[in-house]
Amino acid sequence: MKTLNHQGTKAPSFEEISNDLDMLGKQIVDCAFQVHNTMGPGLTENIYEACFICELKDRDINFESQKALSLSYKHHQLDLNYRLDLLIENKVVVELKAVDRLLPVHEAQLINYLKITNNRLGYLINFNVPLIKDGIKRRAL
Repeated sequence: MKTLNHQGTKAPSFEEISNDLDMLGKQIVDCAFQVHNTMGPGLTENIYEACFICELKDRDINFESQKALSLSYKHHQLDLNYRLDLLIENKVVVELKAVDRLLPVHEAQLINYLKITNNRLGYLINFNVPLIKDGIKRRAL
């Protein structure tokens, strides 16, 4: 099936995720498992974020938390009041949640952040689940 862009031409295909990026993704998932195994479900997002940051620090993984995003449109710089929960190694966007269930709007948020930052890999992690594997969504563009 041919994918077309808005001008009716073939959209560019993306290369697969590199091994290094995939390994970083596995570290991120393991951090989520460690936090969930220790803290369990039922806490607020800011607690999970603080614990997740501890896991990243313990692994010497570079990150920025609550990173403000802006968007350039033509010659205008737009401040959209967007904040990433975590940008890891300046390569992977991580959005943390503590909600009853993930909604399409949460995934749309992650996709927006990936596009704005020009990153290809992102994780949406909901800690308010009995099994953390059911709360992790991986998105590669």
